[in-house]
Amino acid sequence: MGFQYRDVSFKKIAVIGSGQIGPDIALYFAKVFHRYGVPIVVVDVDAGALERGEAKLKKKVSKGVESGAFKPEMGEAMVGAVTFTDDYGMVEGADFVVEAATEDLPLKRKIFAQLEATCPANAIFASNSSHLEPELIFEDLKDPGRSVVIHYFFPAERNPLVEIVPGKDTRPEVTKGLMAVYEAIGKVPIEVGSRYGYAIDPIFEGVFLAAALCVEKGMGTTREVDAAATRALGLRVGPFTAMNLTGGNPITDHGLDMMTDRLAPWFRSPDIMKKQIEAGTPWDVPGRGEKIELTPDQEKPIVDALRGAYFGLAGQAIDSGITNVSDMEMAVELGLDMIPPFKLMNKVGVSESLNLVRNYAKSYSGFPVPSCIVKQAESEKPWDVDYVQRRDVDGVAVLTIRRPRVLNSLNDDVYRQLGAHMSAIQSDDAISAAVLTGFGVKAFVAGADVKFLAKISSPEMGVETCENVKKVTSFIENLGKPVICALNGFAMGGGIELAMCCTDRICRKGLRIVASQPEVNLGIIPGAGGTQRLPRIVGLATASMMLRTGRPISSKEAVELGLVREEVEGDILIAAVKLARQAAKGAVKIRPMPIEAMEVPETLPPVELGHLSTKIDSIMCQTLLEGCSKPLTEGLTFESEMFGECCKTEDMKIGVQNFIKNGPRARAEFKNA
Repeated sequence: MGFQYRDVSFKKIAVIGSGQIGPDIALYFAKVFHRYGVPIVVVDVDAGALERGEAKLKKKVSKGVESGAFKPEMGEAMVGAVTFTDDYGMVEGADFVVEAATEDLPLKRKIFAQLEATCPANAIFASNSSHLEPELIFEDLKDPGRSVVIHYFFPAERNPLVEIVPGKDTRPEVTKGLMAVYEAIGKVPIEVGSRYGYAIDPIFEGVFLAAALCVEKGMGTTREVDAAATRALGLRVGPFTAMNLTGGNPITDHGLDMMTDRLAPWFRSPDIMKKQIEAGTPWDVPGRGEKIELTPDQEKPIVDALRGAYFGLAGQAIDSGITNVSDMEMAVELGLDMIPPFKLMNKVGVSESLNLVRNYAKSYSGFPVPSCIVKQAESEKPWDVDYVQRRDVDGVAVLTIRRPRVLNSLNDDVYRQLGAHMSAIQSDDAISAAVLTGFGVKAFVAGADVKFLAKISSPEMGVETCENVKKVTSFIENLGKPVICALNGFAMGGGIELAMCCTDRICRKGLRIVASQPEVNLGIIPGAGGTQRLPRIVGLATASMMLRTGRPISSKEAVELGLVREEVEGDILIAAVKLARQAAKGAVKIRPMPIEAMEVPETLPPVELGHLSTKIDSIMCQTLLEGCSKPLTEGLTFESEMFGECCKTEDMKIGVQNFIKNGPRARAEFKNA
């Protein structure tokens, strides 16, 4: 069999190293590739490491089966896909090799020399280094063009982030191919330029150093600074706790000392870390659930110091040119599980953030003040993070909504950026059509960000919010150029409403769920056109059932109902670009959105509401019957007014707060009022 995606194919994968991270990388590969019959070989010369690594992998798979994450047969197939061995001959034939040995440059070079003599000429070589530049690792290879650093983050099988770091000799098609493959298998890759530590580790290790310096300066104990750091930076766990969990002391100790010369004189391994390594004991940190309270006078200097260092570290990465604001923002949020730096700077205020950085630099010599933060403060504007990204493919503009942490959910920024991009596409004579898709393979758009909905404080604000959204969606619908929606995953609520504004829709084949209007679970009706466009596409009876119950439909059902043009097996973006180009030429027939008033019955068929709100259902029915009896434009306005009626209800407050507090699977206890 084998795995094929665009120009990259894997028939056999090898992982070199069965230490802390190698088995976790193999586990993720097994999860993804076992269904393609791709064998994974883990090689290590240490029999003990192999035994521990195999036991670790099996234990994690077993836990996944027990929790229901994997079906028993899937767990069995995953374990069966991986072979642990000390025989390097087993690597023969591997077309993708990930080296996961320790951060030892001579050892890595030795491993790759052996691999070059064993593997086929078309094999891709990757090093899971956390610091070393690819030019150094692959310096002795005869063909360094096929080599790249792929930096995984702890824990490698669950943390979605990977840094893909090409060297100066890496062939562009290798980097491009791996970026596409890693997105296709569920990871979130960012391409990073070559620099010691790359983009994210200097943040992780730099924040730890800043915390350690606070302790050395007597500003608090490790327990106190750890707790203050979680509040200052939104960390799930503090920097000292993170070191305990990852076993990162030795790597960070070495990395910080190397960064002194490679990045900036401020970097160094602090004295308390060297003493901790010598003692061989974990850091003293708060226990699980333990709250450490500090007085405001004690906490503020720690917060200011940590934020000054954090902002400065992020700005230094931007100044270096190895990454950009949007990638950095997303990577820190996903990989390090903390408030992303530019969002936090906007919250604090960019000028105040610059003051924190400057004050930190005055207190700690060798800490640079990034020019990008200085320029941003001078502009008197907040940082702008791109959540909608554009690339052009032979006259077709491809827009990708990229907010993987929240499954590409819609908020004010996304709508604003969609509107700006679509306006630019409309006036661009070189562009004949557009494709709209989402990042990754799980979701096109999971709906409107519930925090976005929670801000609605009055019926008037509800109406205004809907109308503002409809300015964008109606603009897309009337762009004057074909817009094809490529449903790379499911589309919920505002996601399918956005898709219905496009000229046509295609989706990945075999999706168990491709579309749903689950707003009733939140105690609201759709506000971005769902009550008016869905009936015009699939018929009032079917739309009524979907809208009033929130029942999802599969990709097969969506095609049968006419909501989706076709299911696509293979690369959906290639298919979408082709369809967009054909639509622009008039070479394919596109069913236009009916804009006339519909014939509607006096009442809608009864449905089983279960726990859902009868109050919201009555508003939904009125919106469907009266709205669909009007022309589309008037129906959309009526929908906004009826959304405002939802905002008067107790059930909307209950539904939205239940989602925020308990998550999407928890049923709200509606009062039908």
